[in-house]
Amino acid sequence: MTQPPSPITMLLSRHTRRREFITLLGGAAAAWPVAARAQQPAMPVIGFLGSQSADPSANLVAALRRGLSEIGFIESRNVAIEYRWAEGRYDRMPALASELVRRPVTVIVASAPPAALAAKAATSTIPIVFVIPEDPAQLGLVASLSRPGGNVTGVNFFFGEVVPKRLELLRELLPTMSRVAVFVNPANPARAESLVREAESTGRAMGLHIQIFNTGTGREINAAFATLARARPDALFVLPDPFFNDRRVQLATLTARHAIPTSFPARSYVEAGGLMSYGTNINDAFRQAGVYTGRILKGAKPADLPVVQSTKFELVINAQTALMLGLTVPASLLATADEVIE
Repeated sequence: MTQPPSPITMLLSRHTRRREFITLLGGAAAAWPVAARAQQPAMPVIGFLGSQSADPSANLVAALRRGLSEIGFIESRNVAIEYRWAEGRYDRMPALASELVRRPVTVIVASAPPAALAAKAATSTIPIVFVIPEDPAQLGLVASLSRPGGNVTGVNFFFGEVVPKRLELLRELLPTMSRVAVFVNPANPARAESLVREAESTGRAMGLHIQIFNTGTGREINAAFATLARARPDALFVLPDPFFNDRRVQLATLTARHAIPTSFPARSYVEAGGLMSYGTNINDAFRQAGVYTGRILKGAKPADLPVVQSTKFELVINAQTALMLGLTVPASLLATADEVIE
């Protein structure tokens, strides 16, 4: 006949079962937050494909963030941004775009035609938002401005179209101007060809002698200024290109050193000490791109978002630089300026 367990054995058994229960409960409690976190949706990631380097693009990235915030997305709070910078080397774009696709990112923001084309070649599924001055339909990025189709849309702003207006404003500042040096970046041949053609045709119509300088490196910029120091043109006209924006401090410094009145394509050059600029408000174009990116993150399809054509232009004049150059800015020009930097 089996003896019943002693009171001591029963007490030990109860303690063992209680300890096992507490251990099991504690393990479940520790695992619960991990499981809960795993069930939370992952933060979306924007891939930013920049044609320049990080520092000169800080204002553009800040404008993109403003647009995102208008839709409710704040970097590091509910959206992440992966940055890739080509630093003016367009041949690096395909590899950088492929990196973002492998990451993978939720949407790609492409800040120049080479970036947009590389992104489109790298993926047909990840949405792409471009910010470019060229016609995106002619580049093959979209089927049309109103109906982009596919996975690409964005913001189209104007650069080449304002070359005649920029030359008119420069002549208003310099009424006796007859010889104008023009800087162009040959590393971006499609853009360079169309911009040079526009500058030369406008110059002929205005009775100006236009001299083109290929300045695609820092060394070529220095060499061109050495030539300008001897030739003494009446003015310098810098055509729009991301490379020149990267070099805006160098350009502003050299134009001041050689006392050459210069027209630049964007306000960033004037903020760096350049004389005057007229062109699209690029910051606003990137803000609009941020808005579109946010809409896509909320479920909108690029094919259903018409390409935005940014038409906000601005004239900016640096009064201190004008004074240093010994120029008197006409009152009519000051009155039409969107900003005069004192």
